[in-house]
Amino acid sequence: MSQDRPEPPTLLYLIKQVELATRAGLDELTRPAGLTALQYTALTVLERHPGLTAARLARNSFVTAQSMADMVTTLLKRGLIERYRDPNDGRRLVITLTDDGRRLLDQLRPNVAALEARMLTQLPGTAAEELRRLLEACRHGLGDSATARGSDPG
Repeated sequence: MSQDRPEPPTLLYLIKQVELATRAGLDELTRPAGLTALQYTALTVLERHPGLTAARLARNSFVTAQSMADMVTTLLKRGLIERYRDPNDGRRLVITLTDDGRRLLDQLRPNVAALEARMLTQLPGTAAEELRRLLEACRHGLGDSATARGSDPG
């Protein structure tokens, strides 16, 4: 590249910037409901995959097991989730959303959709679907460890 123009930022850098902006936007949207973006993510994961163990929920929500243990305690106290013995394996404790948890997600959904729409305003035509396809391909390109954790929170 010419010495006149700086190198463009790497894709990894740009993806991280989008992640940070998204997280800040989610935190702003969920704060009035008494949630963090990470708690919101965990609730959406449970909405799509009910009956997860805390360890699996942590992996799918991109947090450590210790962070998830604290989060589960908080969400249980708020009545947004419940924990019970797996009927197929009594040694496992699994977690699901409560009706209050579902109602809260339904309440937040329009604002979260608006945040996503705002993020995509600069994309022409069908570029949003192409971006989704390309990001999925990138995720798969990183291998099983990335896709095993990859759960869409929105």
